[in-house]
Amino acid sequence: MRRTYSRLAHAVMASAAVAATFAAAPAFALDSVKVMIGANPGGGFDQTGRSLGAAMIAAGQAKTASYDNKGGAGGTIALTQFVNTDKGNPNALMVVGAVMVGAIETNKPPVTLKNATPIARLFADTMVITVPASSPIKSVKDLTTQLKANPGSVSWGGGSKGSIDHILAGLIAKESGVDPKKINYVPFQGGGEASASIMGGHVTVGIAGVSEFLPFIKSGKMRALAVTSKDRTADIPTLKEQGVNVEIYNWRGVYGAPGISAEQRKAMIDAVVKATESQAWKDTLQKNDWTPFLLTGDEFGKFVDSESARLGGSLRELGVAK
Repeated sequence: MRRTYSRLAHAVMASAAVAATFAAAPAFALDSVKVMIGANPGGGFDQTGRSLGAAMIAAGQAKTASYDNKGGAGGTIALTQFVNTDKGNPNALMVVGAVMVGAIETNKPPVTLKNATPIARLFADTMVITVPASSPIKSVKDLTTQLKANPGSVSWGGGSKGSIDHILAGLIAKESGVDPKKINYVPFQGGGEASASIMGGHVTVGIAGVSEFLPFIKSGKMRALAVTSKDRTADIPTLKEQGVNVEIYNWRGVYGAPGISAEQRKAMIDAVVKATESQAWKDTLQKNDWTPFLLTGDEFGKFVDSESARLGGSLRELGVAK
């Protein structure tokens, strides 16, 4: 996966000192960074926001960081709050990703990412498909066999309706010869809620980023069936090597508040980029099997526009979005 994304990632370097107006002392870009997380604690959005805040502090780009978790509707509820309450706030960030882009395409909320300010795409994340440790499903073949026999009997637990998790479930169904509209998808508002439901056997299959489920896989509470990357991650077999021709990745990044100046935006971009150069951030990437996928500013905004078109097309094909 790292080789795949190394060809895609854009190296971005901070090139100017941060203006003193954004710091209580010249050594800091921000006195305090405020991070909005559009999901409940325990999932990938939460990991991203808290890890970035910690890296900004470690890199000397912020003195403190605060976090606000607000789950629901794929992060679009939090997005609306962020846009309305933090307008003009140069110290505010919001975690975004493929999940939110899909939710926007599905739910068509009045507030979208067009109403906020692109700062940086951070990393790509391989997805993993798991079952409870006690499940009779031992392989992807077992899963697709049951899916073909009775699509409704396989409940898929993942992120919000229209998320990248939802898209993955639909793609597996389609590749297995099953109408994607017949899948039984159960959305959750956060990784903690999803993990508990999977381990409790309340859903048949779980989908998330590898980093979210890996602790449960290693502890034996979940069984990993496959990863969605080109190559194995954590020695988990890929979908392709098990006969399902699907390769898909998640990504995450951050947006700033609407109404900030060009200088304020540049200061935030510089602070985030410097945070990604810190050892603390590099350690986080390695720990979670995240692949650097840095892209900033307007180029990141263009990428999100292309993702909206791509994911929107997939969701319409799956009958989830109109």
